[in-house]
Amino acid sequence: MSQVRTDPDLYERITKAIERPQRVDAPTIEWLERCLSEHRRVEDTLGSGPLLPVVRAQLDAITVLAQGAPGPLADRVVSMLGQYAQFIAWMCQDSGDHAAALAWYDRSHGWALEAGDAALAATTLSMRAHLAWSIGDQLRCVRLAEAARWDDGRTTLGVQGMAAQMAARGHAEMGEAGPARRLLGEAEELIRAAGEHPENEPPWMYFYDDGWFDMQRGMAELALGDGTRAVRFLDRGLATLPEAYRRDRAWFGTCLARAHALAGDVEAAERVALDAVPDALAVNRHAVKDLRELSAGLLPIHSRSGRRIEEALRAEGR
Repeated sequence: MSQVRTDPDLYERITKAIERPQRVDAPTIEWLERCLSEHRRVEDTLGSGPLLPVVRAQLDAITVLAQGAPGPLADRVVSMLGQYAQFIAWMCQDSGDHAAALAWYDRSHGWALEAGDAALAATTLSMRAHLAWSIGDQLRCVRLAEAARWDDGRTTLGVQGMAAQMAARGHAEMGEAGPARRLLGEAEELIRAAGEHPENEPPWMYFYDDGWFDMQRGMAELALGDGTRAVRFLDRGLATLPEAYRRDRAWFGTCLARAHALAGDVEAAERVALDAVPDALAVNRHAVKDLRELSAGLLPIHSRSGRRIEEALRAEGR
């Protein structure tokens, strides 16, 4: 699945390291880190289904390596374990296996603490906050996002911004506009500052930029019931999102369709929803669920648009 290739010497190094973990060295670890980077980007296009078994198999191999990693390489290998576990947790969450996702986030957090990787530890808490948000536990979403900021002095600006916006989304879902918009403003400053030195951010923050934050802000405004503001942020953010990010384009496109409907522009809602249908059916079951809800909500007020979205979901899903 990955595009990463090994030269013969590196292949021999990896094979020997698996056979005798104490032989693990920096080139072996760097190759595995590149694999994970490639996996993340493939998942953006194909979704979690094809990648989950591949990444779990690689984690098994890295667990063996961690048993023998010498001296200064030990923390690096354990941190890599935590990164792989965090990615597996995300894919379990995306697949709807929330219990497995929670277990893997906890495992990732434990490895992050063992390695002394504050940025990864904070990120796992932010992702647990996202999991809480996804199942409607908004108070826990806020509490976990706040916990992710306990080590702000030891984490990067981007990681801090992620936690702040996650807390904001929890407040927005509870209808608390003041705290939500205050935290969004704080997150925006952090993320813009992080963008000035992206090389300082951990590799899993590769996707987090101004455009991504605009879409997060649009989701918060959608939750607060301001369709016009939500449209502005979501539209601006989507314009920066590469076509390869199929899963996310499906989700945020669906959010934009809902925002147009909330703002009273049913024709725009229909157009955006129809654009999102193919990717939603291919790689984002959460977007499919929301598109069906949008279709059902439009039927009583604009039956033609509701029927067209419903028919497109049926036709593309064959």
